Amino acid sequence: MKIVDAHHHIWRRADLPWLLGPTVPRIFGDYGPIKRDYLIDEFRADVAGSGVEKSVYVQANWAPNWFADEVAWVSRVAEATGWPHAITGFADMTQADARRDLDRLSAYPLLRGIRHQMHWHEEPLYRFAADPETVGSDRVIANVGRLGEYGLVFELQIFAGQAPAALRLVEACPDVTFVLQHAGMPVDLTEEGKARWREAMGRLAAHPNVRCKVSGFGTFLRRNDPAHVAWALQEAVALFGAERCLFGSNFPIEKLWTDYKSLTKAFLSAASGLTEKQRKCIFRTTAEEVYRI
Repeated sequence: MKIVDAHHHIWRRADLPWLLGPTVPRIFGDYGPIKRDYLIDEFRADVAGSGVEKSVYVQANWAPNWFADEVAWVSRVAEATGWPHAITGFADMTQADARRDLDRLSAYPLLRGIRHQMHWHEEPLYRFAADPETVGSDRVIANVGRLGEYGLVFELQIFAGQAPAALRLVEACPDVTFVLQHAGMPVDLTEEGKARWREAMGRLAAHPNVRCKVSGFGTFLRRNDPAHVAWALQEAVALFGAERCLFGSNFPIEKLWTDYKSLTKAFLSAASGLTEKQRKCIFRTTAEEVYRI
């Protein structure tokens, strides 16, 4: 299977404020083993033999005022090595007008999208946004609504409980393609929690401008669980259709508890009951279309 990894990171420790200081709890737990440089050569070594032929870099939370420096550095890496093949950068979507920042980022030919994480949860360690409604605020709607003019997608990162606010954003921006990060981050895996997640994702899936990134499923389990991967992937396909799903490794975060071949094996096994065309959509063509690679 020829694969496009639609969600990975590379980083230099010195550029990431959250890596510089003492290790503090984060959404994915103890990250001591990856509190170091993770550069493109290591990523390519990790993916060797997995079938990955293209990849998409997703912003790694450099200091906000370095938003253009991050894209510039990754662009230089791509020019020197041929990897990655597309870039999702950061721009503050809560500012009064993001167009000046978007103009700066648009100078980089590999830029394909923007991620400003807006997930909020009752558990403080799982919060990134100030409140659950930020994603549906007037400023965010205005700024995200302009991304279509730049030919950029928006990487939508929320929990299921934020679906009403996220729907305000999606409905107000029909000309923007949204890529739902980590399939809406299912965290409550009780039957009731799964039902709430399924209902929320179904409401987003009703909008044709939303794609679903099947990735990050080890975040809350802190392990690569093939049964959980199979459940999440199959639910996503049932909700969105395979033609609107795309695979991402979330490496090196998932490297905290697994290796790349084991991760892709779990995803490929989860999709084994699908048709060849459906598998090709999930692991290649949807990402190629979304990120134009």
